[in-house]
Amino acid sequence: MLSFQPIPLLDTVTAPPLRLAERARRMVPSETRALFSMAARDDVVSLAGGMPSPEALPDQALRSVLEDVLATAGPDALQYGSAQGDAVLRERICEVMAAEGIAAPPDEVLVTVGSQQALDLVTRVLVDPGDTVVTEGPTYVTALSTFAAGQARVVEVAMDQDGVVPQALADAFALCAAEGRPAKFFYTVPTFHNPTGRVLGAARRREVLEVCRRAGVLIVEDNPYGLLHFGEQPHRALCADAPDQVIYLGSFSKTLAPGLRVGWVRAPRALADTLVLAAESAMLSHSQLAQRTVSRFLGTWSWQGHLGAVRSLYRERRDAMLDELAVTMPDGVSWTVPEGGFFVWLTLPEHLDARAMMPRAIDGGVAYVPGAGFHTRGGARNLRLSYSYPAVSAVREGVRRLSDVIRDESAGTGPRRLREAVAR
Repeated sequence: MLSFQPIPLLDTVTAPPLRLAERARRMVPSETRALFSMAARDDVVSLAGGMPSPEALPDQALRSVLEDVLATAGPDALQYGSAQGDAVLRERICEVMAAEGIAAPPDEVLVTVGSQQALDLVTRVLVDPGDTVVTEGPTYVTALSTFAAGQARVVEVAMDQDGVVPQALADAFALCAAEGRPAKFFYTVPTFHNPTGRVLGAARRREVLEVCRRAGVLIVEDNPYGLLHFGEQPHRALCADAPDQVIYLGSFSKTLAPGLRVGWVRAPRALADTLVLAAESAMLSHSQLAQRTVSRFLGTWSWQGHLGAVRSLYRERRDAMLDELAVTMPDGVSWTVPEGGFFVWLTLPEHLDARAMMPRAIDGGVAYVPGAGFHTRGGARNLRLSYSYPAVSAVREGVRRLSDVIRDESAGTGPRRLREAVAR
């Protein structure tokens, strides 16, 4: 009969020293992620996260589509796929991009795990440690994390109400070149900008394309919100007018469902081939099941009808936020008026700091994202509000609570909601 004796344990076990790579030491949690645990309290209205409304997620339609995919292509849908992505889905992505004027063949498209992976792949392929990336200031907070992980130097360019300022962009390119550190690319969210909600106007778009062309700088156009417009027509993409100059990032996370994790990058063919190699080394292949589900939805359901419904839903919530801001905010507070997307960018009076005010806002029952997280420096007086996730009544209540917090902070009297609870 076999018997086994336990292996005696060593008196002490010493773990090997942890020697993080330089790029890992540069990784920091984003402002948004750090807020989630606080904002998840039942008594807090979160105007922080840029998540789609639960009402905008077509769960019943996707359940039907998923059942159909498994019934008709089950084994194939559960197998490995190509690193470039499902061929039929890439064709349908080209049809989606055509709504914004982009004419691209499927071989210029790489399917990614959300557009965040697309940005990570582009950064890995184009940026060496110490290279310069130029962005709008402010810019998408997780893009800053991606560039930091890639050990890039980030140079911010000023924006006004019409988007990035072309002359400031040209000056930044010239200064970077004079320093011997020319920009590798200009990263922009030109349509319903995250975090400000602004739109780069048509005339500005032509100017920006010309500035980048003269400087020999690629553009990375990040456009997750472009089809969530509240007007009659979507804005024409930068990529539509300069396909050899622009790398385009797209996503179904805001328009369909973020849990599917399906996005894409469209790039000039030579770069697209390199991005496929980078994707293959990162994750071998994508989820065939998720890709085929998105592809089947686009092919068998009314994609335009779905978009129309979610645009109406977000327009109603945008209007509720703007109405409540106009009625309740104290003097000295200003905000943007978005024409689509998820966000309003609010500016506090000069003596207030959004990050310092955040714990008091949580005590007052409302959460937002402080503006400093969207900058490499600056943004203390700004904060981002999202109207996409809460119901209309919660949007209104959240703005009222925020107004109380700002008013009390201005007066130096602390959170009103907390004082009232103590009084009771």
